[in-house]
Amino acid sequence: MGDDFILYNKLINIKETTKEDLNNIVSLWNNGDVMFYVGFPKGLGVTVESIEEKWLPSINNNDKRRHYSIYHDELGYCGESYYGVKDDGYTVLDIKLLPIARGKGIAYLGLKYAIDKAFTDGEAKVVFVDPHKDNVKALKLYDKFGFKMKKHPNIKYVDTHNYLELSYKDYIKE
Repeated sequence: MGDDFILYNKLINIKETTKEDLNNIVSLWNNGDVMFYVGFPKGLGVTVESIEEKWLPSINNNDKRRHYSIYHDELGYCGESYYGVKDDGYTVLDIKLLPIARGKGIAYLGLKYAIDKAFTDGEAKVVFVDPHKDNVKALKLYDKFGFKMKKHPNIKYVDTHNYLELSYKDYIKE
């Protein structure tokens, strides 16, 4: 069962991704607009079968990783959020929304949910994102949470991506 939130008098449900969500995940990942800033302007070209076999069993069967599906009571499926805690406590975050769900505050709720869960359930020490430098909307979202620019740990992405971190201490100050 997911957690429900009210946004502009509309219900948002954020739940752990299950087999029942896979058609929606495939439509999200195969959407070139959604995947543009992660380097796949034509989408990933995945199938339900391919992610059901390998990806789904690995995603939520690990206490340090969770993938969430985000639904809106009128729009239906909106997108995903994710966290993955590494051995050192550093935790990668991700959020992707379909174009119809953007600009409505849904990304804020979806990311906040993943951050909250990463720090509480996943026992993260620091959460981080590495958005493409041209993804202005994502950068504004991360700024709302207080993410701070740091030196990128992967030299390969320095020219194209920012590296932003948020510690638990800074997060709870909000």
